[in-house]
Parts: sequence; structure tokens; C-alpha cells
Amino acid sequence: MSEAVETLEGWWVLHDFRRVDWPRWHAASAAQRAALLSGWQTLCRELSGGPLEQAGDSAVYTVLGHKADLLFLHFRPRLEDLLAAQMAVNLDPGRPFLVPATSYVSVIELSGYLAKPGTGPLPPEVQRRLYPAIPPHRYVCFYPMNKRRQGADNWYMLSREERARLMAGHGQIGRRYAGQVVQIITGSQGLDDWEWGVTLFADDPLVFKKLVYEMRFDETSARYAEFGSFLVGTRLEPDDWPRWLNTATGDG
Repeated sequence: MSEAVETLEGWWVLHDFRRVDWPRWHAASAAQRAALLSGWQTLCRELSGGPLEQAGDSAVYTVLGHKADLLFLHFRPRLEDLLAAQMAVNLDPGRPFLVPATSYVSVIELSGYLAKPGTGPLPPEVQRRLYPAIPPHRYVCFYPMNKRRQGADNWYMLSREERARLMAGHGQIGRRYAGQVVQIITGSQGLDDWEWGVTLFADDPLVFKKLVYEMRFDETSARYAEFGSFLVGTRLEPDDWPRWLNTATGDG
């Protein structure tokens, strides 16, 4: 049997995608809309470390396309804390207007190819990678992925040494984009439908296209990777909600 690689785990992560019930929003009175808007702004401030003063971080993004309208992204210390963040949205008075679209549960992961698990304190640079704040960049891209388990292209039947070699070459491509994109890898084996989630953050969305395209030519992706749906969004700060809702509904 091929040798499994130990991993280090950090924040638990929830990607909570929602659709806005636009017909319901249009049917609401001006007073209802104003109350909903104020409530959503307060909710976002609290989730991202306002009065709740919790460990972890949250951010909200508008999603381009028709797979969802919003992404509520949460980093938390425990699985129960992710549930609390999800329920804060579910129990908000504006919940009937925010319809669940899809979600993804995972945990920030560093593999033994990159970081060696041990018994001593983790170096500060490893701590920062396991327990980061959500990067402040304007754009986000999320996609899930698997490693193939089919025939001659079975990742899990390769030796540890061969997998380490392939991952080292794969990482070299990512390092060429240092300073342009932040990548957070989350493990989801046994937690969700795919094996990993990849979340990219950048101030230029074209970087997502260029990075993913270049990586497709790497053997690790070309032979062994399978990808789910890609979702791209723009950061939505609490003060941005009025402009976004007015733009989305043609009211301003």
C-alpha cells in the first residue's frame, strides 16, 4: 500500500453560497428594504469580528453568474463555530430573502510534502498559514478538486517520493505568482463531496485565469486532477451593500 502523508490542520472553513430571492425583494416595501439592508450590514460586521469578538474571520462576496448571488466565507476554530456562523445567517430576519444555493465544509491544510508534522511548537510562518485572516484582496475564486483514482492515473497508488516530486514541481508554478495571488488549500476528505477546496484571492481577477491555465500543463494537474465548478466573486464590505443592491435591482 502506498504511504499516506500526514497533514497539519488549522481553521475550519465554510463557503456558504446564497441566492437572493429577487422577486421577494422587489415586492418588499421601501421600509422593509431599509430594515433588511441595515440588518445585513450589522450581521456582516458582527460575523467579521465586531461585537461577537470571536476567533476566526468572515467575509462576504458578491458572486458573478447564476450559480449564486453571495458567498459568506467563514474561518473558525471548531466545526461548532462554523455552525454558529451559518445559523447567524439562517436566523437573521432577512433569511427568507437569502436562499441557500450550495456550500462547502473543509479545514485549512498543509500536507507533509510542504510542512513536516512534529511534536514541538509550530514555526510562526506555519502558524500564519494554518490560521490566517481572510486576505483583504478584492476578488475571490473558489473551486473543489479531487486527485484521480483511475487506472494508470491513480494518484493514491504512486509512491510517496513520486508524489512529493510532482507536488514540488506544481508548487513552483504557484510561487511565480507570489504577490499577485494568495492561495488557501482546505482539506475535505470525509467532510464534503470533494477532496480539497481551493480558494484564491487577488486584486486582478485575470490572475485566476492565468494561474489555473498554466497549472493545467503541469503533470500533477494534467494527469491526476479533477475539478468541480468554479465560482468567482467580489468582496462586499458592509458599506457596499446599498450600492450593490441598487445596482442589482436597477434602483440607482
